[in-house]
Amino acid sequence: MTARRHRFAFRSVWRLRAAPEAVYAALERGGEYPLWWPQVREVRALDGTSGTARIRSVLPFDLLITGRARRHEPAAGVLEMEITGDVEGWARWTVAGGAAPHSGGAVAVYEQQVEVRKRLLRRFAVPARPLFRANHALMMRAGRRGLERWLQGRLDDD
Repeated sequence: MTARRHRFAFRSVWRLRAAPEAVYAALERGGEYPLWWPQVREVRALDGTSGTARIRSVLPFDLLITGRARRHEPAAGVLEMEITGDVEGWARWTVAGGAAPHSGGAVAVYEQQVEVRKRLLRRFAVPARPLFRANHALMMRAGRRGLERWLQGRLDDD
């Protein structure tokens, strides 16, 4: 039971007005996330398959993570990485064509399963769980909006 209270599973579905190939191409360029995703404050490449990121949403703390590619399958629309650092586990993007056959849009599904490793976050994992979930939801909403604007070339429309 103790380990389970520090685990989180997240799933977000982004419906985007862009071709699946364009969405996948943007998502595979992790170094550009800070240009369109406000909560991804910094990304630094370590090598061709890994990098570090500093992430901060509404709650007053930064998450520092290292991501290492596990799957990179453009034909299947799958990007997956192993995560270590303040949280440990994995994250996966799956990009496909939109539900409407002629919409020309894409659906990007983000799934993440992590265990909190940062001492302060572990202490509050149970009582603050609703806040952590809300924080993540706000971050994902801002990310979807940012990516939509980025793909449409309208990033300055704020």
